[in-house]
Amino acid sequence: MEIEQGDVLLCTVDRISGTTVFVHIEELNKEGSIVLSEIAPGRIRNLRNYVVPKKTIVCKVLKISGENIQLSLRRVNQEEQKKVMEQYKLTRSYSNIFKTILKEKTKEIIEKIKQKQSLYNFVEEIKNDPKGLEILVGKENSKKILEILKIQKQKTAILKKTIELHSTNPKGLELIKKILKNNESEIKYISAGKYSIRVEADNIKKADQKIQEIASKISPLAKENSFEFKLK
Repeated sequence: MEIEQGDVLLCTVDRISGTTVFVHIEELNKEGSIVLSEIAPGRIRNLRNYVVPKKTIVCKVLKISGENIQLSLRRVNQEEQKKVMEQYKLTRSYSNIFKTILKEKTKEIIEKIKQKQSLYNFVEEIKNDPKGLEILVGKENSKKILEILKIQKQKTAILKKTIELHSTNPKGLELIKKILKNNESEIKYISAGKYSIRVEADNIKKADQKIQEIASKISPLAKENSFEFKLK
């Protein structure tokens, strides 16, 4: 599995050395580091108010230089954190399903998957196309795993983001109603020029995809009506 600058990853705090925090990046099984200025905004009086060994945190990749992976804790927003934690919970569930069927071969199979992608992304893909799973574990085991995935009860994922629409157009309110008209989501007024968008899906990844699709519809309408559009 390869990572890029800007990726958001689940990490576990390993140790604190001076003003640098060293973490274990779960999906990569590698070490990353966070300098003091990337822990939290403003002055930090006590580093351990934010990070302690064994604590699970969500970090953003700032720079990759060989084996040196520089991360940030403060640049991760609430929605990104929620998304990664949701995926983490599902990944643990998927891992347990593999253990139930594959027994002692589980670790070997999961390591093969992680060489190319995360276990979460792999399972999401095989739900639609099981060929990759069949190649790894055989038809019989593949069938058993897919049957469990089908009956697995997942909580509906809810994702919220903020839309900003600004314009000096005197017919602004009327135009905003036209731009935000959408039956696939719940959009509510927050304050001048700000609206919350809320969608539900089977998992957080699908919820995020829905919001991006809605944003792709809103953006050209906003531009057409001379509005400045932002999705946060």
